[in-house]
Amino acid sequence: MLRPMRDSPTEERRSAGPAAAAVVALLAMIPVGFFYAASGLLVPGPWLFLLWLLFLLLATAGIRLFGRRSYAVLAVPVVAIGLWFGILSAGEAWWGWTG
Repeated sequence: MLRPMRDSPTEERRSAGPAAAAVVALLAMIPVGFFYAASGLLVPGPWLFLLWLLFLLLATAGIRLFGRRSYAVLAVPVVAIGLWFGILSAGEAWWGWTG
């Protein structure tokens, strides 16, 4: 009786790709987290806590995608920095946040 080969080298290589992508994405969240943490120099208190909450939600999404071994985890730091830049730019333009 033939059994399917589950420990084949190609399957091992395939499983290493998403894991490496997840590690890269989560390591990229470290400098992004620094930007979120340093936002207190520009953002007023109540908005700052909401910004930190947003970062925690994005980090949680990244960790869940890491568990699923999905390449979508690479989008999390890109989305995080885009949201950070957009929120700070909007705050400067509309609400007069100044550094």
